[in-house]
Amino acid sequence: MPVTAPATAFARISQIASQRSVHEAFRWLHLHEQQIMRWQQELVSIAAPPFGEGPRALWLASRLHEIGLEEVHLDAIGNVIAKLPGQDRSHPCVVVSAHIDTVFPDGTPIQPRLIGTRLFAPGACDNGAGAAALLAIASALRRAQVHLPGDILFLANVGEEGEGDLRGMRYFYQQIPSISQVAAHLVLDGAGHEVAVTRALGSRRYLVTIAGPGGHSWTDAARPNPIVVLSRAIAQLGDRQLHEMPRTTLNVGTIEGGTAVNAIPERVTARFDTRSTDADQLVRLEVDLHRAVEDTVLNGNQGLSEGLCLRFSIQTIGDRPAGALPENSPLLHTLRAVDRHLSIRTETRIASTDANIPLSLGVPALSMGAGGEGGGIHTRSEWYDARGRNLGLRRILLLACSAF
Repeated sequence: MPVTAPATAFARISQIASQRSVHEAFRWLHLHEQQIMRWQQELVSIAAPPFGEGPRALWLASRLHEIGLEEVHLDAIGNVIAKLPGQDRSHPCVVVSAHIDTVFPDGTPIQPRLIGTRLFAPGACDNGAGAAALLAIASALRRAQVHLPGDILFLANVGEEGEGDLRGMRYFYQQIPSISQVAAHLVLDGAGHEVAVTRALGSRRYLVTIAGPGGHSWTDAARPNPIVVLSRAIAQLGDRQLHEMPRTTLNVGTIEGGTAVNAIPERVTARFDTRSTDADQLVRLEVDLHRAVEDTVLNGNQGLSEGLCLRFSIQTIGDRPAGALPENSPLLHTLRAVDRHLSIRTETRIASTDANIPLSLGVPALSMGAGGEGGGIHTRSEWYDARGRNLGLRRILLLACSAF
């Protein structure tokens, strides 16, 4: 039986949706679909590789300033922050955010192509859709002069993807004097309008390095091979039975090392990704990783002089905390009331997103799509289709207005 929102939440959403200014905001979104797509196309044409989001951030700051938001600025880590003032500056604010980085390295060819309603480009959906929605919601609320109880902070943050490790979102919350100043946080990520991430999937990532003297594959064949030793550790971890409940995963994402087929490598590295719905399982996987690497290196060094021995290091390169939005959260009740008003039904899911940070701190937060459809995520063939975007934007706008 589906969970529904309390009648009071639905009545409040109906009252907000009936306001003339909110109708004007909806009208702005409908009339400016082409403008929103132009923003999106221009944004994704500006490369934003990991740790290289600066040019895209400056472009977004200019657009937010043009829209008429206040206090538009870049913080010390590169996030763009802007304020839409509410009636009571002392009232807790609502944060609406979208990450601006992509998974694509510097130098990746980007030539956006718009065919009808479909935009083709690396990052067109993840997270061109979210960033365009951020601009659209800010502009619609500003142009319609919607009266808000408190401020809405619009945050275009860096560092969501890969080894960015949510650095932009971490920094944002480190700078807030008190989390009680945030009534709710809406993360806009990707496409769609019928999913909300309300549970933060915890993950830890590691860079494992094994190094030795290396040498010639023939004359130095007795020396230990870092790749062989690391492979034994990986095989040992691969034989471990992982939990299905709570679900736990381990992945080896990259292995790098060596210079030639006839050379014993001096160094090899591998990146490990562990994920679980249970924090204790992540701790156990970390212990298993250390044990597997240490044991295989010790075995590989048996009988060798100190100068020929292998060395290893294990560096934590990612730590995304877990968290969850309680089932009785007013924000979740409000989302369901918005769904009822718009005749849609949201499926709640667990994932690793920017919402991990506020959820882990106890801030009511969720991650949601920006409407439309997308595909080919994290590939050069990525695409976004704006058909149906308007419904997703109306969902975001109503939730932002009522999440105080």
